Amino acid sequence: MNSYDFLVIGSGPGGYVSAIRASQLGMKTAIIEKYPTMGGTCLNVGCIPSKSLLDSSHHYENLLHNFEEHGIVIQGDVKLDLDKMMSRKSAVVEQTTKGLDFLMKKNKIEVYEGIASFIDANTIEVNDGKKSKKVTAKNIVIATGSKPTKLAFIDFDGDRIISSTEALKLKVIPKHLIVVGGGVIGLELGQVYNRLGSDVTVIEFQDRIIPNMDGSLSRELAKVFKKSGIKIMTNHKVKSINKKNNIVSVVAENSKGEDQLFEGDYCLIAIGRSAFTKGLKLSNIAVETDKRGRINVNENLQTSVPHIYAIGDVIKGSMLAHKAEEEGVFVAEHICGQKPHIDYNLIPGVVYTWPEVASVGKNEEELKEIGVSYKVGQFPMRALGRSRVSSDLDGFVKILADSDSDEILGIHMIGARCADLISEAVVAMEYKASAEDIARISHAHPTFSEAIKEAALAATENRAIHI
Repeated sequence: MNSYDFLVIGSGPGGYVSAIRASQLGMKTAIIEKYPTMGGTCLNVGCIPSKSLLDSSHHYENLLHNFEEHGIVIQGDVKLDLDKMMSRKSAVVEQTTKGLDFLMKKNKIEVYEGIASFIDANTIEVNDGKKSKKVTAKNIVIATGSKPTKLAFIDFDGDRIISSTEALKLKVIPKHLIVVGGGVIGLELGQVYNRLGSDVTVIEFQDRIIPNMDGSLSRELAKVFKKSGIKIMTNHKVKSINKKNNIVSVVAENSKGEDQLFEGDYCLIAIGRSAFTKGLKLSNIAVETDKRGRINVNENLQTSVPHIYAIGDVIKGSMLAHKAEEEGVFVAEHICGQKPHIDYNLIPGVVYTWPEVASVGKNEEELKEIGVSYKVGQFPMRALGRSRVSSDLDGFVKILADSDSDEILGIHMIGARCADLISEAVVAMEYKASAEDIARISHAHPTFSEAIKEAALAATENRAIHI
């Protein structure tokens, strides 16, 4: 029976990063993955393939609608090859997962393929469907991630009523895609197929899309989506979903208590994700979970069994790859006696639509709820020279700062390249920067990042220069 210092169950961003850091710190390390390819949801059916389709569909949209103003005229019909677009997506995924195989070998991490289940607190059985083997470890990390959440009254059929997994590999472009859920996943995939020619209707239970982000971001993104032809139906509670032949019928109750019928040829259910622990046999080790199936951990990410840790989507908190990565590093370093830290308030959230949406820290609704006095500095992207050059005029940057100390409490942005711009906000807030600190830092011209400086100026005695 092979024995290890550090054993990780799950090879998603949290799991494989944790394993690499443990190996760097000198621990004999192994990782267990039930699928043939490593990378978990993110690399295989999440972050990487969805961004591939977002990029490809963005090129197609620009070709159809935006190139002519740049003096680029296409002669003849523009044709879309969906099979080739999907093949490119698959090639990107394959290249990325093969990169993980290389990293495992480089870091001398042993990889087991199969389903892991606990025999006791130090022993795990790995079953690949043909045979099983046992391994033991001094420290174990559960990083088994999440799966798409189902509606209580309907299951995915993998054909017309689909999850994000199936939406990433459709063989045809839907005529009318109904998206249940106005969060990150639903909006990103909704925009992909809208660009490719689908009519798209988004049905959201709450009063706005991306409901966990600042309300101003939601309003701006909804405006952009509606301009592109996407229908946004907020305050709608889905009551039933039925399929007959190739038609999916969705009945939703609006804010007036009236039932509305929506019909399409595909329905994407994107109401979130749920922690996945199936097959682990946690009852054999008395690891505690909450009512939503998430594993309970303490401030050091230890479960109720101290040498067993849990990270990523399988515990409470935002379900983000980079959050899981930070937790994976934290665990490895904690075991080795280091003093790592994670400030969960400074884990940025990003929506990779176009315009991109990004946020870090507290939003206005949260600050009002906790009674913090704050001031706002906001600057529109359309006032930037760089935005006019690229014709990316939608959006703004908003900075929230403490009314008394001027310390930045939150930065929220929507516009071109905000997924990259948000990192400046994270660095600034990690070092307790004030709005005036950012206002006095030189930003290259012409760049999108100038909007951050201008928003900081706006928050500092309304000193924005270019509005």
